[in-house]
Amino acid sequence: MTRSVPATPTVPTRVRTEPASFRDPANRVFHVGDEVLRGLDTGAAEHWRALTASTFFPALVAAGKVCATEEAPSALVPAGLPWAAVLRHERIPFVSHPYEWSFTMLRDAALLHTEILAAALADGFTTKDGSAYNLQWHGVQPVFIDVGSFEPVRDGEPWAGYRQFCQTVLYPLLLTAHLGVDFQPWLRAQVDGIEAEQLRPLFGGTRRLRPGVLTHLHLHGAMQQRNAAASTTDVRAQLRAAGFSRELLLSTVRGIEKLLRRLERRPTGSHWADYQRTCGYTAQDRLAKEQFVTAALTAGTRPRLVLDLGANDGRYSRLAAAYADHVVAVEQDPAVVDDLYRALRAEGQQRVLPLVLDLADPSPGGGWRGVERAGFAQRADADAVLALAVVHHLAIGRNVPLPEVVDWLAGLTARGGAVVVEFVHPDDPMAQRLLANKPEGLFPDYRRDAFEALLAARGRITERLELPSGTRTLYRAVMGG
Repeated sequence: MTRSVPATPTVPTRVRTEPASFRDPANRVFHVGDEVLRGLDTGAAEHWRALTASTFFPALVAAGKVCATEEAPSALVPAGLPWAAVLRHERIPFVSHPYEWSFTMLRDAALLHTEILAAALADGFTTKDGSAYNLQWHGVQPVFIDVGSFEPVRDGEPWAGYRQFCQTVLYPLLLTAHLGVDFQPWLRAQVDGIEAEQLRPLFGGTRRLRPGVLTHLHLHGAMQQRNAAASTTDVRAQLRAAGFSRELLLSTVRGIEKLLRRLERRPTGSHWADYQRTCGYTAQDRLAKEQFVTAALTAGTRPRLVLDLGANDGRYSRLAAAYADHVVAVEQDPAVVDDLYRALRAEGQQRVLPLVLDLADPSPGGGWRGVERAGFAQRADADAVLALAVVHHLAIGRNVPLPEVVDWLAGLTARGGAVVVEFVHPDDPMAQRLLANKPEGLFPDYRRDAFEALLAARGRITERLELPSGTRTLYRAVMGG
């Protein structure tokens, strides 16, 4: 899918540097208003000009596999910036992190990365980074965003991004494919990914023989230890002397791609996978709920971004996608998100991005000074939030006080944004099931009138509907209104 950079608007001149863009001094991402810009030093500017004259790069941009990029119009760039050239990128609808992706999402992003690297190598370029963070999403289509990573390849040198690729992409995939362990908590714990020495003890004995483990974990880790005292220049000289060539590097990349295609997520049972069938809704409830959500989303200006919290199989995310530019479907079970991603991919749905996220423990800020990777709350500036069958799970299931739940929902929207929320009454069968596992009298304030008062204190309730079953009420509230 071909994408272009939007037309240049009039923007303020205040420059905001991107906290995640500081590790490469040759280029730096910053923001001016809503524009995403990248400053290049003299060497990086030369690489950019060579890149635009190549065959592979324009083709990848035209296919939507690399983010649309152009040299920024001079009127857009504030005076006095210390860059030889400034680029302008298309804006990603919602920035996510690899530990919020499902297994197949990470694998598809990895396959795009190897496809781009192979195309670059064949045309005399390489990428100096291999991080999973260099990819983002348009719906379920991955897109490579680190244009500053491309540089001319030098014969006899290995791929500089290989270690990053292993730590943020390949090792997480091996962990889930071979051991059935969800990689998300491991990847979230360290911004640089999983170290080889952390994973090697889990792959001893016959596990060493599983696809990719011996070559990319044990041998790679041993090579790192052996060359720990050697300089990068020494290592490159050794490789050149041993006959390492661009053709051998391209063969290695194709071998990684072949390995990635062999890796599959182990099927696992999940309580949430069958939730829509077992949650107790009648056909009348479902119809009334869908009609209410449709009316709520079409009551005002078309939403730019909708968050669907507790999306499960994506029923309401798909509905929202018909009335919004972009939808982020949040669900805590990695297996459920993986199934949803595969289904959306098969449907060709380009407006919905599914993410793995525990609503009671959402992604925090991470990396350098805790801001290199922004937390979910800092990224979630939505025009509308769907919180359907979520409040009781947080308030009863996770012991989050009801006022905290309402404050949190209000904080996920821009001022004037809408929250569409479902309150499950204490006598509802699902609420009763949760309460049965809690000490009696623990939630005296979990009542419909208390919830409604809290919601009205944070916004203006514009619509309400009690579902036909009589134990659930839907609200639409405009926050700050």
